[in-house]
Amino acid sequence: MAEQGFSSTVERLARLKDAFGNELELVSDDGSTESFRILAEYRAGIGAYAALQTPAMRKEDEIAFFKVVEQPGGELSLESIDDEDEWESAAEAYDELLFEQE
Repeated sequence: MAEQGFSSTVERLARLKDAFGNELELVSDDGSTESFRILAEYRAGIGAYAALQTPAMRKEDEIAFFKVVEQPGGELSLESIDDEDEWESAAEAYDELLFEQE
């Protein structure tokens, strides 16, 4: 499986924090906005990911993972991770970052 060599390729990034600070607002499908704290941005394998959390999610000890995509011109955007295996890999890579900090 791809996960075996996955943790050795985790690299911490700071592009989102450089662009937006410690928090960013995301617009949902219904047009409402919600503020998310940037917990981490990292490259794992061939993808870049962000671990984000709202105040409500923090109370429930939940984290949202998004794919970070660089648009033409260098602008960054976030995309939902629809593939369950990719989501699991992003979550495992985040856990690896936390383990490295301890």
